[in-house]
Amino acid sequence: MKAMLLAAGLGTRMRPLTDHTPKPLLPVAGKPLLAWHLEKLAAAGFIDVVINCSWLGEQIEQFVGCGSQFGLRVNISREVTPLETGGGIFRALPLLGSAPFAVINSDVWTDYPLQKLRDIPPFKEKGQCAFLVMIDNPAHNPRGDFHLSSQGDIAENGEGGALTFAGISVLHPDLFQACSGDIFPLKPLLTRAMTAGLVGGEHYRGQWLDVGTPERLLDAEKLALKT
Repeated sequence: MKAMLLAAGLGTRMRPLTDHTPKPLLPVAGKPLLAWHLEKLAAAGFIDVVINCSWLGEQIEQFVGCGSQFGLRVNISREVTPLETGGGIFRALPLLGSAPFAVINSDVWTDYPLQKLRDIPPFKEKGQCAFLVMIDNPAHNPRGDFHLSSQGDIAENGEGGALTFAGISVLHPDLFQACSGDIFPLKPLLTRAMTAGLVGGEHYRGQWLDVGTPERLLDAEKLALKT
C-alpha cells in the first residue's frame, strides 16, 4: 500500500512561523513534523510515499529528497496553487496507482499505529471506497464531523454524538472517479459516498492533536518529549 502525506497548505493559522518555513517543517522536539510522519510510515512497513507541496514547497523537496534517508521512496506532487485536500489527492492519483492508499494530514500529531492502515480488509469488496479514523472531539471541534455506527459505518448524520475525522484514512481511487477541475475539498466527496453507504471507519482513543496553531505546536512538543 502506498501512502500520501498532505503538506500543501499555506499554514495561515501558524503565522508568523510559516512566513518563511512551511508548516510540515516546523520543529517538534528538535525534528520537523514531517520527519516524524516519514519515520512512522517507514516503521509501519510503508515504502512508497507521495507528498504534495505548494507554499515554500522547494524547502520540503530539499528536505525529503528521494526519501532514502528515511528508508522510503518519495515522490513529490507539486501544486503551483494549493488545491485543497480533494484536489491535491486527485492531482496525485497517477503517482498513487489503482489500489487503495493511505492519506495522512501532515499537521496532526498522533500515536495511531499506522500499520493498522495496511491491515484493513479489502473494503472495496464491500463496495466501500473510504475508511476513516475517527477520534473524540477536541475543544476546537466540539460538534464533530461524522457519525460512526456500531457496525463501523460512517454517515453525516446518525444517532448519538458525532466524532471528529482524524485526517487519517484509506481511500480507493474510485472515490474520485467523477471529479473534474483542480481546487476542491475532500469532505463533499466523502459525504456523497456516505449517502451511498460507501464509507466505514473506526474510533481511535489514543493520542491525537491537530497541530494547527502555535499553541498546539507547543502541545505537540510536550507530547513528543514524553515518547
